Amino acid sequence: MREQLALLKCPVFGEAPQPVASVHPEHLDYRLTMPLGPLSPRVARASTRAVLSAYGMFGMADAAVQVVGELVACAWQFTPDEVAYVSLRYRDGGLEIVLYDGHRRHGHPRLAAACDARRRAALRVLGCVVRACEGEWGFGEAREPGGGTRMWVVLPGWGALGFGEGV
Repeated sequence: MREQLALLKCPVFGEAPQPVASVHPEHLDYRLTMPLGPLSPRVARASTRAVLSAYGMFGMADAAVQVVGELVACAWQFTPDEVAYVSLRYRDGGLEIVLYDGHRRHGHPRLAAACDARRRAALRVLGCVVRACEGEWGFGEAREPGGGTRMWVVLPGWGALGFGEGV
């Protein structure tokens, strides 16, 4: 083992990597920036499953993967050929999923209402998943400097456990 670590020493600092400590869900805090295109939902789902598996959160994976896929597909519908930012964080016993896309809020109230209705309709399946997990979701104007839309979901751990087992 020591010989294997010696091979992995940093050529600049000469330090061997430290063994990985046990992983706790409380440390889960990942971000993914991706171009929006036809493969984006698939990449986001696979990334989400890999992260949750690495943290031993297998029971939440089915619900979270479905949610992330729906969020990314919606972002692609509203901002094709742009970039989206996805965040996965474990907080207070649940998984917080946030997606930012570049679709800015419309200035005219009727256009904004129509756009919100269209986004809500695009997220109909997401709403069903979140309801089944007894979670929360929503969307609104991004508070980030670049603007756009922020979509968020909170899946409580106890609600997401075993999602999809009865399907």
